[in-house]
Amino acid sequence: MLGDIPLTDDDRVLVDFRTADDAGVYRWAGGPALVQTVDFFTPVVDDPYAYGQIAAANALSDVYAMGGEPRTALAIAALPKDGPGPDVIRAIFRGGYDKLREAGVALLGGHTVTDPEIKFGYAVTGEIDPARVLTNAAARVGDLLLLTKPLGTGIIATALKFGRATPSQVEAATESMLRLNRAAADVVRAAPRGMVSAATDITGFGLAGHASGMAAASGVTVVIDAGTLPVLEGALTLAAGNSPGGTKTNQSHYGPRVQFGPSVSPGLRLLAFDPQTSGGLLLAVEPGSAAHLLGKFADAGVTATVIGRVEAPDPQGICVRVE
Repeated sequence: MLGDIPLTDDDRVLVDFRTADDAGVYRWAGGPALVQTVDFFTPVVDDPYAYGQIAAANALSDVYAMGGEPRTALAIAALPKDGPGPDVIRAIFRGGYDKLREAGVALLGGHTVTDPEIKFGYAVTGEIDPARVLTNAAARVGDLLLLTKPLGTGIIATALKFGRATPSQVEAATESMLRLNRAAADVVRAAPRGMVSAATDITGFGLAGHASGMAAASGVTVVIDAGTLPVLEGALTLAAGNSPGGTKTNQSHYGPRVQFGPSVSPGLRLLAFDPQTSGGLLLAVEPGSAAHLLGKFADAGVTATVIGRVEAPDPQGICVRVE
């Protein structure tokens, strides 16, 4: 779709859209480089304050995935002409503001348009050491794959819309989406250079989509052990009847490059393509350093899981194998 847009020849651009990475990176003459991203979406929970918080956490996540530190944000909102009421709008914006404040990010302003459907999010600018930029394009054969949040938010958010999710399932999914990737990113940033070779966050394209992007950009195959995947309470049970529309889109786009083993259940196959909101970081890690990083994550209150490994490129063009 974007094939007609010319590639930049500005050597100050370190990362742009050509590898479908999480954010762009622009190098100044001195000091840290800029890392920039934008993200917004329709409500995923009923509580407007929580929706605003989740939208902020989701937008900030792209900067964390690049190894950067978010500094400023601009709000983006689309609101129906005839609603919602001012109390709801205030709650959305306040939720986003409070989450930005938790992350140490300054809100500079924003832009609002009229639209039939509510949408909310942020454009975020951060800073990053040009020598420590993490991309999705440098995973190494032999690396282990770590994931820092459980899967299933899309399924549970869809079940919530139809009254099929239990309060405890909604609470667990909401807590996961509200949790910043800041602590996980701090651990990665403090690690010796090269310990983590590549990173991405798991959001709208689902685990299979983002892992496929990492594999394609890095020229490798990503192998996922289905039995190790962390899953939110109820997500597998709800999967068959509550997969969001984004699941079909992800299956259609990424499915030809994803191969499932015969023992992978139908629920896990859906979960692999489930679009996540404010999901965890997927990290390609030097195998001898995985235990060290897992210990650091635990110390920081982050539950990280080894979910697979990186192998040589598949001759048939398969990017992701789920076994």
